[in-house]
Amino acid sequence: MTVLMSQARRRAVIALAALAVTGCTEPETEGPLPPLGAVINETSVSGISSGAYMAGQFQLAHADRVVGAAIIAGGPWGCAESSFAGMFPGLGNDLLNVNKAVNGCMLNMMAAFGVPDSAMLADKARAAARSGKIDPIEAVTPDKIYLFTGTEDRTVKPPIVESAKTFYENLGVPSSNIVLEKKLPAGHAFITDNEGSACGVTGEPYVNDCDYDQAGALLKHIYGPLQPRAEKTNGDLIAFDQRPYTEGLGSHGLSGTGLVYIPKACKASKGCRVHIAFHGCAQNRAAVGDAFAAESGFARWADTNNLIVLYPQTAKLLQNPQACWDWWGYTGDNFL
Repeated sequence: MTVLMSQARRRAVIALAALAVTGCTEPETEGPLPPLGAVINETSVSGISSGAYMAGQFQLAHADRVVGAAIIAGGPWGCAESSFAGMFPGLGNDLLNVNKAVNGCMLNMMAAFGVPDSAMLADKARAAARSGKIDPIEAVTPDKIYLFTGTEDRTVKPPIVESAKTFYENLGVPSSNIVLEKKLPAGHAFITDNEGSACGVTGEPYVNDCDYDQAGALLKHIYGPLQPRAEKTNGDLIAFDQRPYTEGLGSHGLSGTGLVYIPKACKASKGCRVHIAFHGCAQNRAAVGDAFAAESGFARWADTNNLIVLYPQTAKLLQNPQACWDWWGYTGDNFL
């Protein structure tokens, strides 16, 4: 057990806190994201690992537009922010947050100190909403929440995901709106019924075959009954230029190129909904190609249910060598 914990801790520290990495080549940027006339106020989000934390952050920040969130191998909103945040600006603040992120919000090694504290984080979210930093909490409480942890996940331990359930309950989300799937022997990955690595594996591209259609499960929980998924996809997976959306920002961590899946029906007429799928650490396009977008299974559900699937992409940075989404503050103090 000591050896396993040590190995898991080293992986987590490498993923979050390495300060020197080799450079990587960014994919060439593409054309603009096409205008599609989507129904923005019926957007849903999902994410795996750092993407799970990002999905929760996006949900609360833009709650007026989001109707549901899927947190896969991730914990509660704001978990990584140290109680000393703001007292040690710059690198000092980041290191405090990284320590809490790894030990408290991934490996569950700070449980004896009350970390994660879901009730406190819910109060913190309410305070952020009152100050106008995020949307009103009243816009979150009707949302549908899907949570997942695998019994073989040693990267983000199951109790961390369970604390996310408690967080949403403390916010006022009804228990009937929350699903927690925690029985599958899955590693740290997005789960499918016929694609990817063996179920218990943790490794690139972080897509595992556990005979479970996670894309369908989370979309049906969020949106209700759906048309059966397509046998084969008929839309287009398109690379687009993300740079117009980062103009004026200093540190943002985004790649120059993102991906979007557009069904034929959504090209032909307006009114499709949008699902945003946030990849995990070391799961961006530069690391695994289009594996997450192609193998996760979202596209087959999108084709038959008028759903555009957006796959925004991060990039490696010196302070973010695994191209994680920012859930501990590498882009600045306002990351939440």
